[in-house]
Amino acid sequence: MKFNRLHPWRVGYKKAVEIQDALRDLLVFKKPEGKISTVAGADVSYDKRSDRFFAGVVVCTYGKRFEKIEESTAAGKAGFPYIPGLLSFREAPILLRAFKKLKNTPDVILFDGQGIAHPRYFGLASHMGLILDRPSVGCAKSRLVGEYDCVKNVAGGYSRLFYKDKVVGAVLRTKVNTNPIFVSAGHKTNLRFAIRIALKTCRGYRIPEPIRQAHLLVNRVRRESVS
Repeated sequence: MKFNRLHPWRVGYKKAVEIQDALRDLLVFKKPEGKISTVAGADVSYDKRSDRFFAGVVVCTYGKRFEKIEESTAAGKAGFPYIPGLLSFREAPILLRAFKKLKNTPDVILFDGQGIAHPRYFGLASHMGLILDRPSVGCAKSRLVGEYDCVKNVAGGYSRLFYKDKVVGAVLRTKVNTNPIFVSAGHKTNLRFAIRIALKTCRGYRIPEPIRQAHLLVNRVRRESVS
């Protein structure tokens, strides 16, 4: 899988923020055109005993039948500190190494991270979607910014997430009696589409199945690597 090289990764805090502010204006928000046949999930896992971390991508069929088509992993050392709001500068390089190995180009990519529900409206899913030039959606397990009302305890219930008087995402309950997830458009998608694909790709768990499969994959690789 090919991708765009938009900027260097070894930068400081100030430059990283400048890059986010500059690239944000390139984002496109619309429903993807054409039939969606495949969707990928991506996740990163850290070794708590070292600075090594691992990326995993799983490509699946999209529709009534869920089937894994391809998976890819990469391992390396973190080259950027953990700073809230700048996660892509830490995780994107290792994720790109995993995406580069893919033979199949997914129609949509779900990330365990934020899209535009971000202090500068440019989270991991937005950053990666722009680089990969693919429709992308952020499906985070926790909130980074914004305020929202209570979400009904029904699968599919959601509340709009507001940040600085702007709707940046949705707080979506994917399963009864389970904490909601924070869904936002990344690139080449819109919020309505993001909500729909997050719900359609859930298979009885809180997290959409492509991301859950990527999570299982990358944690298995991490355990095998450090055992």
